[in-house]
Amino acid sequence: MTQAPDTTTAAVGVRTARMSSAPLPSVADVPPPWPGGPVLVRGGEVFVRRTPWTGPADGAGDGAARERALYVHGLGGASTNWTDLAALLAVRFDGWALDLPGFGRSHPRARGSYSMRGHVAAVVDVLERIVAEPGEAAGRPVHLVGNSLGGLAALVVSARRPDLVASLTLISPAMPVYRVPPAFSRTLMLLLLPGVPTIADRRMAAVPPEQQVRGMVQMCFGDPRRIPRARLQQALEEMRERAGQPWAVRALTRSMRGLITSYLRVGPANAWRAAHSLRPPTLVVWGDRDRLVDPALAPRLTAAVPDGRLLLLEGVGHVAMMEAPEPTARAVLALAEDVAATSAREPLAD
Repeated sequence: MTQAPDTTTAAVGVRTARMSSAPLPSVADVPPPWPGGPVLVRGGEVFVRRTPWTGPADGAGDGAARERALYVHGLGGASTNWTDLAALLAVRFDGWALDLPGFGRSHPRARGSYSMRGHVAAVVDVLERIVAEPGEAAGRPVHLVGNSLGGLAALVVSARRPDLVASLTLISPAMPVYRVPPAFSRTLMLLLLPGVPTIADRRMAAVPPEQQVRGMVQMCFGDPRRIPRARLQQALEEMRERAGQPWAVRALTRSMRGLITSYLRVGPANAWRAAHSLRPPTLVVWGDRDRLVDPALAPRLTAAVPDGRLLLLEGVGHVAMMEAPEPTARAVLALAEDVAATSAREPLAD
């Protein structure tokens, strides 16, 4: 699996992402999910996993950069989607990965809302807590990384609260489109019709966890053969755990409905307009086999962002952080290095 040739992006005048040469830990092992715990947010609490900083992989820790990152999963995902990428990025980042309300181990909000506005609010609340966390990098903005629905939420957060965000990485973000991808099932299509989300809830609840995992793998990965057996087993265990949560299906279907509803917003609330106003340096990562969000949007989004760069990955699907963690990590690290270099050149404010 390699980065697509530069001509893919040069033809449309888009800046290609730089890849960091920083030493990375071995990716041969399959680490277990990182531990975590509840964090208070408006309307309840969310479960957040923590990946501690390790320092450079070559052991040269003196004077090494130590920054903070927050990872936001996509629709139907969880904080465990970031296990491998967070392990690689721990050479530079203390990492936090949250389960959005109603997903993973997070309970729904008190009012049970799954709108994009609610997910954005949860991300802002966690970011504020990370910035305030004591220790090195306290008070500094955070490197924000989001996938799919989490990518869209991260984009909106960065546009509204640039003071919290040092850099932004968008992995196949669920940008507004007005043609439903063919990969979506008929069950999810029911959500587009008024008055029938309960039917979708029932149909999805009847799908066995094993079948859900198989469907997820086929839909989200460019080449399912790349998935380690241990990761598939973990995904099945998570799906079985989700099956025991009374709110799980509702969180998925209502979040999908909230996502589609957000596409209809106009004016400053529109995600494409928000992209044009972004201040943080931004990395766009996309797999050219993404079946859920059209890869053709990748250069368009990168061009829309004032300080954007694109990493297009050959043979990769919708979840590059899981399918191609090492090239994704190198692009994220390069972005952080560039941000640090720019900050070092800027004169101190009076």
